[in-house]
Amino acid sequence: MNMKSFAVTTRKILLFSFLLLMLPTLSWGAQREFSLTIDEVSIDVAPGFTSKVWAFNGQVPGPLIHVMEGDDVTVHVTNNTTLPHTIHWHGVDQTGSWKNDGVPGVTQKDAIQPGESYTYKFNVDRPGSLWYHCHVNVWEHVALRGMWGPLIVDPKNPSELEKKVTKDVIIMLSSWESAYANLYGKGGAPQDVPDYFSINGKSFPMTQPIRVKKGDVMRLRFYGAGDETHQMHLHGHDMLVTHKDGYPLTTPYYADTIAVGPGERFDAIVQMNNPGIFVMHDHVDKHMSNNGAMMGGPMTVIEYDGIPLDSWYAWKDKVYDPNFFYSESMKQGYGLFNSAPFMGKLIEQGRRRR
Repeated sequence: MNMKSFAVTTRKILLFSFLLLMLPTLSWGAQREFSLTIDEVSIDVAPGFTSKVWAFNGQVPGPLIHVMEGDDVTVHVTNNTTLPHTIHWHGVDQTGSWKNDGVPGVTQKDAIQPGESYTYKFNVDRPGSLWYHCHVNVWEHVALRGMWGPLIVDPKNPSELEKKVTKDVIIMLSSWESAYANLYGKGGAPQDVPDYFSINGKSFPMTQPIRVKKGDVMRLRFYGAGDETHQMHLHGHDMLVTHKDGYPLTTPYYADTIAVGPGERFDAIVQMNNPGIFVMHDHVDKHMSNNGAMMGGPMTVIEYDGIPLDSWYAWKDKVYDPNFFYSESMKQGYGLFNSAPFMGKLIEQGRRRR
């Protein structure tokens, strides 16, 4: 072998060895393909209060979409309702895919008409607690009709603290107007007043407890899905705020009350080290009622394993749904996750199906 051939062969060997060393650190985005329908259903928000909604896959909140940073996502959307809608992928930068941003008359020619379908395609190059919602008449469709759901994009390189999380809790906050609960196409104007307030489409006592064990590391993901600002306060524990709108904070900070405004997301890590029964609630006092009836609104209870429940406890005989905060779905890897307890009752009149 002459020296030139020897040098070429040596370079090839070195390049191959380098690629072998790099292989464990290289990753390619997966191809994720999902289907969503938009349906006209009614949901029970609070005792005695039912509202008509436009629901993704017939449920409020919409299905959890859980993917990895770098994944290519395709979503086929079919509108089974009587009015037009779109989906905006809130927090997705749409790098090179701006026509998939879901704003009618700007990024797509028109909204998805009744009986029609539309396909969105984009890459999730930004990790974090993102979400999706309609971008047609948002003051009604989003603020009052439950057209929102969580989009969780895991980072390729999570922090050491994120790796310690044992329980994910997704909390989507919203409000309702009973005056327009059964009137599609109405409500949400500046003069209209909300009188019900909820977590994941339910008001206390129709919400669910968060059950934990001492030593758990809980990640709370707060979403401002409606038009109100909610001051979320946790008793008995400090919350370490680590992310804002999906972005990791360079300087995380402790708080016991977090202001969550419309469109905002906050991630907070809580060390579950104080066994007992503790409430978490909205500290805007008027939100803590169901149309003036106490107690209500965006409230849940942290229940530690092993703490006996007194006979007078409000949720002594509560039928428990461990996935009310999508905690179980978050453990199941990547995909689209429906949740049967969030399903509404189908409204047949005026429905259109393709």
